[in-house]
Amino acid sequence: MDQAFAADVVRRAEEPLLASGVPLMDRASYALATKVATLRLPGERALALVGRGNNGGDALFAAAYLTRRGVSVSAAIAGDVHAEGLAAARRAGVQICEIDGVAALREIARGADIWIDGLLGIGACGPIREPYASWIRVLNEERAGRIVVAVDVPSGVAADDADLHGPVLCADLTLAMGCLKPAHLLPPARYACGAVEVVELGLGPHLGEPAARQLTDADVAGLWRVPGREDHKYTRGVVGLLTGSRDYPGAGVLSAAGALGGGPGMVRYLGSSPDVMAAHPEVVPGEGRVQAWVIGSGLTDLEGAGEVFEQALAEGLPVVLDAGAIALVYDRELPTRVVLTPHAGELAELMSAISGEEWDRTRVESAPVRAAREAAARTGATVVAKFATTIIAGPGALYAQSGAPGWAGTAGSGDVLAGLTGTILAAHADALARDPGLTTLYAAAAVHVHARAAARAAGTTGGQVGHPITATDIARKLASTIGSMND
Repeated sequence: MDQAFAADVVRRAEEPLLASGVPLMDRASYALATKVATLRLPGERALALVGRGNNGGDALFAAAYLTRRGVSVSAAIAGDVHAEGLAAARRAGVQICEIDGVAALREIARGADIWIDGLLGIGACGPIREPYASWIRVLNEERAGRIVVAVDVPSGVAADDADLHGPVLCADLTLAMGCLKPAHLLPPARYACGAVEVVELGLGPHLGEPAARQLTDADVAGLWRVPGREDHKYTRGVVGLLTGSRDYPGAGVLSAAGALGGGPGMVRYLGSSPDVMAAHPEVVPGEGRVQAWVIGSGLTDLEGAGEVFEQALAEGLPVVLDAGAIALVYDRELPTRVVLTPHAGELAELMSAISGEEWDRTRVESAPVRAAREAAARTGATVVAKFATTIIAGPGALYAQSGAPGWAGTAGSGDVLAGLTGTILAAHADALARDPGLTTLYAAAAVHVHARAAARAAGTTGGQVGHPITATDIARKLASTIGSMND
């Protein structure tokens, strides 16, 4: 599992190590210099962009290491910077350039092939102050053809909330010092980081609870129930579907495909799509015992859905609410075992209804983490906010699951995810009854499997461009994807 830690947690973790004399900056800057040395071609020049904080110190010490290795390195500074790092850089022969305006910065930036971004660190938050905002704008104008290596986080990225509050110097590579930060996992900041590598500094035993997590195949393999010889259809989980309609029959078909692909004991269908039984003869029509519900995908009438939802809540069952059924929660507080699966537009409608503020799709997409977390906090539910990196927010837990190719952004993909989520909740219904807080974990597992199945369907698992897929293609890859994780 990938775990990311907030800036204040990282600082507290550093304190006992620094007190015992561990040279954290020496280790960080040496790793930084080593990585830059492996990226540059013979004769290429490096530029350290130096801010006032410890990131600037890391950049200065790295510049000193590189210069002693024979690399031509300059350092752009403004005002007070890390004194010991500056002294080390001067002793090593780094060309120190005090920047008094953007014209000077532009000239020195053009003369370098690799930039080491140590302008702003994990303590930066809110709008970028001058002169750094102007520096970043100028650097972006000169960015083409150059490699940018960020120290901990790219300048302009808020490490904790992962928002972008102004101009950002996007990196090709970000070296996360000691551990991942939320910006390395959460959108939109994660897209500015490029490739991310962690520099081990020994913080692990001192870090405590992460601010954000990302599941891997190994994590999900341990969560997907493998039936034993004494299992039967009722112990494996029964999923109830109230999805699809005569207007949108395919939504019922696809939610059933998603549910079946996760390996339930049974799928019951109470919707009105005329095509579900023909497409999936193993689905059982009509009422009966159910351990989790999926409600909403393709429904046009919510009256009956509201009754099923109320009954499920009364029985303490997990429920996935998708598409229009999310409107059922606007004026109420919910248990965590209710999972909402909005896309950006639906999340904007939800937030406008429950927050008293005006939200639109643009606002949600610019602050997706805030929107998902606030929606979860205000409703009490687990929120699966569907983006290129899907955010799963619940009480005290936040997951960010990526890995789905762009090809997965296709009609019906969310219906498949809703059905799959219902299956894993049904399989773990007893555990959720004991600890509803596990809902966030299981929802994240469903998102991970869905993303991996989409990648397998599109042929992008090896980094290839891949090819177009349909939601049906994703559903057909679910079972083999789960099997590959358990091998």
